[in-house]
Amino acid sequence: METPELFDTPAESGPVAGVDEAGRGPLAGPVYAAAVILDPDRPIEGLDDSKKLSPERRESLAGLIRERALAWAVASASVEEIERLNILQATMLAMRRACLGLSRAPALILVDGNRLPKGLPCRARAVVGGDALEPAISAASILAKTARDACCLELHARHPQYAFDRHKGYGTALHLARLAEFGPCPEHRRGFAPVRRLLDEGSS
Repeated sequence: METPELFDTPAESGPVAGVDEAGRGPLAGPVYAAAVILDPDRPIEGLDDSKKLSPERRESLAGLIRERALAWAVASASVEEIERLNILQATMLAMRRACLGLSRAPALILVDGNRLPKGLPCRARAVVGGDALEPAISAASILAKTARDACCLELHARHPQYAFDRHKGYGTALHLARLAEFGPCPEHRRGFAPVRRLLDEGSS
């Protein structure tokens, strides 16, 4: 199991990467993660927890992050990996992939939450509520969220009957109604309770 390092970390010399995820709770689609090393010489105003920002503001900031950051990477874990590993372990896998995908090696990685992925390339620290506290984590949350939302638009194009463009895979009343009407598609996470319940009812 991942062990959080919640103690204070001495100042590090070298780049600091922020890491966050998007898509742990939805009933369908991959889980995404991003890692970002910000450039102190090219600050970005308005960074915040992606959930506090409008979709338009997130997209605008995502463009600035990709343009101004010293390094950034987005990664995901597939529905198959979520089913095989469980959502927590798949999230940790996506985070590790994002960290390893950075074009520049960080000296310290700050991970939103209270757990750390295994196999990170340097020292790391878990930061509870970090997406609202650490600008690099805020930037990572924005890239992960916009990537996940773009994926949901692709899912909508392939499976328009589920309205992925509206609920983004979360278990809203609309999504549950469409699930009940059409049954799960290949992108639904069969281990999640609402989807599993429908499958069990269909087999009984």
